Amino acid sequence: MSTSPELAGTPSPAELAEKYGLSKSSGRPELSDYLKELWGRRQFIVSYARARVYAAYAGARLGALWQVLTPLLNAAVYYLVFGLMLNAARNIENYTAFLISGIFVFTFTQRSVMEGTRSISANMSLIRTLHFPRATLPFAYVMNELSQLGISMGILAILVAVTEGVSWSWLLVFPALLLQTMFNIGLTLVCARLGAFYGDIAQVMPFVLRTWLYVSGVFFSIPAALADKPGWITQLIALNPAAAYIDIVRRAMLSSHDTHELPNAWWIAVAWALIALIGGFVYFWRAEDRYGRG
Repeated sequence: MSTSPELAGTPSPAELAEKYGLSKSSGRPELSDYLKELWGRRQFIVSYARARVYAAYAGARLGALWQVLTPLLNAAVYYLVFGLMLNAARNIENYTAFLISGIFVFTFTQRSVMEGTRSISANMSLIRTLHFPRATLPFAYVMNELSQLGISMGILAILVAVTEGVSWSWLLVFPALLLQTMFNIGLTLVCARLGAFYGDIAQVMPFVLRTWLYVSGVFFSIPAALADKPGWITQLIALNPAAAYIDIVRRAMLSSHDTHELPNAWWIAVAWALIALIGGFVYFWRAEDRYGRG
């Protein structure tokens, strides 16, 4: 088919867009531009996280008080099952604080990942209506869980202060939780991308996270449990990022936990934080122009 003379010299839509500096509304920006745009939306991330907290407890009579009651009730159930029925408390001093610290730290990662997995798929109307960096949604979900963790750690601090006293080592909790937050953001970004394109991920994640919970030393001391095993086994299990973050927080807050520390926990925590954050961010960004399609 021949082209009509009238259209022979007409530029294509792509050429016109390039000429006048236009780009696709759903296009993927350069990584540096994406980072700048994400930083510019930091207020939106904070506001969206606060809105989620408000919406979560808006219909409850006790309201935001559930932010305190929920972690306490979870700890009570686990103490009944593991501390009393399964006698996991033997040979562990101050088992109540030991257990609660593990639950609080692991729950931060668990809920960040679980909620983040649905962060894209559950906000399709917002994504298709407004233009903004899609990474703001997983970020907001992690910030939401971080605010919950802050309340939980306040409860833990009161308990430890009453049972063991206050120590300067508590200050190490802040860099530990910063590293865990970096790790959570990276892992949540990975799961958000997977959840956006594979709906079955959201159904599988509860089983994955439950298994992860049982092997992370939440209910027992890993070094004590593996004391009669070859050292390489303990080192291998210590590569579990959740176990490393839990161990660091316990070591900082509980003087009774000094003799049950995992080897190289700080190095492992730093390595996982950097790998997860950088790798997860790049992985999520590479699909930026595909979110909301279909």
